[in-house]
Amino acid sequence: MQKKVVADERIATQPQPHRSDDAGINNKLRNIMNRIAESELIINSRGAVYHIDLRPDELADTVITVGDPDRVAKVSKYFDTIEVQRQHREFVSHTGYVGKKRITVISTGIGPDNIDIVLNELDALKNIDLSSRNIKPTISPLTIIRLGTSGSLQADIPVDSFVAGTHGLGLDNLLHYYRPDNNDEEQQILQQFIAHTQLSGNIQPYLATASAGVIKHFVDGYHQGITVTCPGFYGPQGRVLRLGLANPMLIDRLTSFRFGNHWISNFEMETSAIYGLGKLLGHHCLSVNVIVANRVRKEFSKDGNAAIENLLQKSLAIIEKI
Repeated sequence: MQKKVVADERIATQPQPHRSDDAGINNKLRNIMNRIAESELIINSRGAVYHIDLRPDELADTVITVGDPDRVAKVSKYFDTIEVQRQHREFVSHTGYVGKKRITVISTGIGPDNIDIVLNELDALKNIDLSSRNIKPTISPLTIIRLGTSGSLQADIPVDSFVAGTHGLGLDNLLHYYRPDNNDEEQQILQQFIAHTQLSGNIQPYLATASAGVIKHFVDGYHQGITVTCPGFYGPQGRVLRLGLANPMLIDRLTSFRFGNHWISNFEMETSAIYGLGKLLGHHCLSVNVIVANRVRKEFSKDGNAAIENLLQKSLAIIEKI
């Protein structure tokens, strides 16, 4: 059983009622003061959180996220049993078992804005009492693993290979809406990255680290490096169609970045948001991606579907044993 972390910053920072000889009244006042309003956390008629349409009992402690809603069934076909199937908008989820491991696989759609919805609602299911609308006194972590697709930024990380992201480096702005929490190494990597890429103005990068307890299982057969998250597919990833780029040298500078043993291996559109929110909320997160494009060699996978299937099979075999 994973160790539970006691943390309730919301309660700690709220004004507290005067001490009372009646513990029952004191606790009731405390709950009223810290109750999360209906407008802040929407719960539907069947008692599920609004966007992902799941109830607490329908969520496993191990969660796989995928971008494509159709990929949920591609994952759950490897389950021995499926006990829950839900869908609301682009959020499709299946919960079941691989051997004795209970797993939820859920689609997020594309982009860090959708990750904001999914990560917050997954956490609410685990760490908020939906009936009282109060944060639980002990915070319980989820293990959240993204299985996705991405583009390589190194010539020697070929198409159809796998990358486990040591860090998520965000070129989006999602985590700037929350209180940052970087350790010394993260701050140093970030400072060196900004100096190397000469980013300024509207782009304010952020960085978060993968769970050491999860990534240690994804070594054999997986490249490792920093995964950059972009807020779009075209201009933010250096693609030129009819519009010019504000940072035309960005891709080359991503490829050439080094800090000690750290380098940038790949980029996509979700990892930094998962790592950033996951860290702040106390969850154990990892992003694992199959390379479908090599942006240095200008190559694209000849059979992306087969590459994704290989990623799913190899990674599920590992996840089952964690």
